[in-house]
Amino acid sequence: MFLKKIEGPRAVKLPDGSMMTRADLPPAETRRWVASRKSSVVKAVQFGLLTPDQAQERYGLSEEELLEWMRAATEHGEDALKVTRVQKYRQP
Repeated sequence: MFLKKIEGPRAVKLPDGSMMTRADLPPAETRRWVASRKSSVVKAVQFGLLTPDQAQERYGLSEEELLEWMRAATEHGEDALKVTRVQKYRQP
């Protein structure tokens, strides 16, 4: 078995004891972002599986978009990543 050489870790351990690998991330060509996919990307960045730059490049995200996802998830949890909850969680 051959493993593709990549930068960074292949897996990280999350605070709940579970493991997250690069296989758990959404596909690079993802265009429809539901809360669970956003949450996966945010966790990958927060726990060091991907750097913010890698996430932005892989998924075609802007820096502001990724930072907003991270802020919303940190402050309010995964529910804040739902588009239908924008008014409740993202008021100035």
